[in-house]
Order: sequence, then structure tokens, then C-alpha cells
Amino acid sequence: MTLSIGAVCSASTDSLKESGLKRGFDILFSSLALALSAPLWLIAGVAIKHEDGGPILYQQRRWGKDKRQIKVYKFRTMIVDADKKFGRVQAQENDPRVTRIGKWLRATSLDEIPQILNIWRGEMSWVGPRALPMNEGQINEGTSYLPDEMIPGFDVRCKVKPGLTGLAQIYAPRDVPRRHKFKYDLIYIRNQSFWLDLKLIAVSFWITFRGRWEHRGRKF
Repeated sequence: MTLSIGAVCSASTDSLKESGLKRGFDILFSSLALALSAPLWLIAGVAIKHEDGGPILYQQRRWGKDKRQIKVYKFRTMIVDADKKFGRVQAQENDPRVTRIGKWLRATSLDEIPQILNIWRGEMSWVGPRALPMNEGQINEGTSYLPDEMIPGFDVRCKVKPGLTGLAQIYAPRDVPRRHKFKYDLIYIRNQSFWLDLKLIAVSFWITFRGRWEHRGRKF
């Protein structure tokens, strides 16, 4: 699946609109997932609380569709007050901030389960560009800080709802700069379809089953 970035950026507004089928699937599948994942909420909550006694959930402000801010919750995977102690910086391999239970949650992506609520509310979709933490510090872009809006491709990726999984989440190497990940997002936007979404969801479940979401090379 190859496509020039220029072709993606010239895509019409109509091609970026979410289909009724996509939203219907999001509602149905998120409702089912919330019901079926109830035991995982309990297991994760007990494990996190047992490890260090800190909060179970972690709250972030992230970019939504049309650059709206959305509030996203995750199961906490880092030490208490990690942002205050280390700043809001992208996680890296063998990150000392990550707790023992956090390593497992991140490897399986089960820390993202609370975001199913964002899908159910219509703020996110199952598939789309990652819901990007707002202006998070990067570990792979040199010393000069650039806000997200300065990165090529950011405006176009914000024309669709962010997704729990997507082309960039699956195929982009874990620690590449934002501009490279955004290229995957733009390819998805230009080629999105219901069947592509189903394929990406299926691959995502396989990666979760194998616990390879934090793998720095090929995930599957």
C-alpha cells in the first residue's frame, strides 16, 4: 500500500468523513467490549493498587477530531506522579518509570481498555490515527522542541477521529519521529474502509495475544 504524501494531502473533505457503518460498528463493538472486559477492569485495578497503592487510572488530555481536546483515561502503568517528577515525556524502552504490572499492561495494550468509553461516546473510533498526547516530549527528535501542530501531516490526521488502533500503531517502528508516524496516518486516511478497519482490528488482537505492543521491531 503505497501513496505519495502529496496525494493524501489533496484528498477531498468528503473522503475524510466517517461513514455511518463505521460509527454503527463503533457503538455496537464498544458496547460489547465494555461488557466483556469487566473482569479485566477488576484484575487490572486490583493489581495496580496492590503494587504501590496509587491511583488505578491515569488521565491525559489528547488531540481529538478537528483538534478538539478530549479527556482520555488509561490504567496507570507508571510510578505515582511520574509527570511531576520526570515531565511529560514519551516512554522509551526499559523506561524506569514503568511499574512491573505496567510493563505487562503496556505489552498487551490492556492499559488502553478505558478508552473504549471514548469510542462509545463518539470521541474516538476503533481504528484511526493514535489519540496523540498533547505536545508530549519526544525522545527521538533531537533537542529542539516542536509542538505537534508544527509537524507535517498533523492537520490532515486531525480531520478524522483518533483510533484505539491503526496503521501507524501497528506498522510504524515504536520510536520513530512523529513526522514518520504521521505518514502512516495519512495513508490510512486516504485508503480507509470498513474492511481495512476489520483487518487492522484482527491484527491488533493478535499483537495483544502475543504481548508485542512494546516491541521495538516488527510486532507480528
